[in-house]
Amino acid sequence: MDRPVLTFAPELLLRAQGVRVALLDVDGVLTDGGLWYGPDGEQLKRFHTLDGHGLKLLRRAGIEPAVVTGRDSPALRARLQALGVRHVRYGTEDKRPAAESILAELGVGWDAAAAIGDDWPDLPVLTRCALAAAPPTAHPEVLARVHHVTAAPAGGGAAREFCDLLLVARGHYVTLLQEALA
Repeated sequence: MDRPVLTFAPELLLRAQGVRVALLDVDGVLTDGGLWYGPDGEQLKRFHTLDGHGLKLLRRAGIEPAVVTGRDSPALRARLQALGVRHVRYGTEDKRPAAESILAELGVGWDAAAAIGDDWPDLPVLTRCALAAAPPTAHPEVLARVHHVTAAPAGGGAAREFCDLLLVARGHYVTLLQEALA
């Protein structure tokens, strides 16, 4: 079978058509939200390869992935660097100004942004974007305010599903799939 099996609701695809920037939270989106500490107090994080590949596909399609996170750790920095994520704000409690600075750097407004987050600190970003998403384990107040709740769990493909939605909406998914099948 050479055609895509993924489908998304038409209203989601319409919301995402003009998206040029994908803003992602880390804990509870790119990870399962658990915090692991090593014996010397270092933070350890577990990332899913599906999510990482989704971020790479976004960049290939001309959609800039960006991260706004309340935490910072060497593990996180290493992962984002390996994925080529160039726009990151670490350790920020107030995520809206951090996201606005990324959008300004890229010369786009909220109408060209999509975001995925899971908790109250993400709400100021989620409620301003053209498309907002959350993993199913997000806080109920977040789930009530997003356009899409992923079927995949946080840290286990939620970010990839978000990326796939953006790729389908922008018309890049089929081309990228065909390249992978070649």
